[in-house]
Amino acid sequence: MKINKQIVPLIAVIILLSCIMIGGCGKKEKMVAPPVPEVAVVTVQPRQVLTTTELAGRTSSNLIAEVRPQVGGIIQRRLFTEGSDVRAGQPLFQIDPAIYQAAVSNASAALARSEANLSALQLRADRMRELLAEKAVSKQDYDDASAALKQTQADIQYGKANLETARINLKYTTITAPISGRIGRSGITEGALVTAHQPLALATIQKLDPMYVDVTQSTTDILKLRRKLQEGQLSRNGKNQQQVQLILDDGSEYPLKGKLQFQDVTVDPTTGSVILRIVFSNPKGILLPGMFVRAIIQEGVHKNAIIIPQQSVSRDPKGNPLTLTVDKDGKVQQKPLTLDRAIGSEWLVSSGLEPGDKVIVEGMLKVKPGIPVKAVPFDAGEKSSGKTDNAKPAKTK
Repeated sequence: MKINKQIVPLIAVIILLSCIMIGGCGKKEKMVAPPVPEVAVVTVQPRQVLTTTELAGRTSSNLIAEVRPQVGGIIQRRLFTEGSDVRAGQPLFQIDPAIYQAAVSNASAALARSEANLSALQLRADRMRELLAEKAVSKQDYDDASAALKQTQADIQYGKANLETARINLKYTTITAPISGRIGRSGITEGALVTAHQPLALATIQKLDPMYVDVTQSTTDILKLRRKLQEGQLSRNGKNQQQVQLILDDGSEYPLKGKLQFQDVTVDPTTGSVILRIVFSNPKGILLPGMFVRAIIQEGVHKNAIIIPQQSVSRDPKGNPLTLTVDKDGKVQQKPLTLDRAIGSEWLVSSGLEPGDKVIVEGMLKVKPGIPVKAVPFDAGEKSSGKTDNAKPAKTK
């Protein structure tokens, strides 16, 4: 059989390609391992932390006086400017004093009449006593003279009391400030008729320095705090324990610190809370009565507190807090936590972590329990750009 010489080279090429393909199929494909994910961790180190609680309340004046008339009459003049500061004893209103001046004159005249009769009756009683010793007058005549003298002396005492009352009422026609402070708007105008001890106050004076802040705290929190102090979990912060920081309604901090004055002994049965009173100096008049404020009160010092960033804590479907850690073998472990409270941008952990644990702060969404990871220290000051978790520096009070 003859083979065409032109076909031989083509057959050779086909055989060569087949061998190459068979040889390539016989080689095993080489597998490339995925890179180990990198996570940022913080190492748990116990530290001393001052814990505080924030309570809402309102401001109130430490002295309040409602100005009311003690005698009746027509208001002639108002002697103050509404909203100004007044001092104790400063005249505020003037009531028409005419009838009270007349009462003083009447009482003075009655007293003078009684005093004028006193001398004559005293001499008559003395003569009667001498004549009675000589039996020149009867005992009845002496008794009458003596009784007349005593009656006149009593009339004098009565007249003095009436005169003093009339003078006091005359003085009350000028209504003065009972305390020093800032006076509000006037409830009465000139020409109005007022009566003694009327229910409507003419004006109200409030002393604004210092100021009271009354806040409420639940008895549950009070009992928890006492138990922690007894068990040694918390300790008092020395002389600074009574210092209180105030947050105003606009979110700004009041520049001066207050002092916790006392805790009320009665529990409100409707709310189950007690009132705490705090005293703040108010030299510039920033605090006004009735303002809504928040007081930051010191509870105590945790000497071995475990603090972790808030972004390192997640929740399971039931809402229970948990975190991811890196064990000594470099693998991810999941740990349930018991959280006490937030302190700034961090969590105070009651249980679930031990000193030395490496808590994952960044990269939590890229890992799952059981896989190996590369742990690097977490830099709280580094701005995250293109990372899964945002990191913020933690602040602890």
